[in-house]
Amino acid sequence: MNINELIKIIKSKIEAEINIQGFKIEDKSFLHKKHKGNQEGMFHLKLIIKSEELKKLNKIESTKKIYNILDLELKKHIHSIQILLS
Repeated sequence: MNINELIKIIKSKIEAEINIQGFKIEDKSFLHKKHKGNQEGMFHLKLIIKSEELKKLNKIESTKKIYNILDLELKKHIHSIQILLS
């Protein structure tokens, strides 16, 4: 899977499950290319999500919700994920 396909999947899954007002995904994989544990096809992503729904939850609950939605992608295509909520 390439990064553009993964971004489309993540965006559609998040939008289907969470009421969001703003959403941005940044590919940060280039920062980790020379790291020992770097694997081809595994991406490092930064999600920036603006959501009143998630703001009502505590940080652990909101993170769990996102992890549950992206369970398959986290297991197969995402090595690292950073989540920023506003």
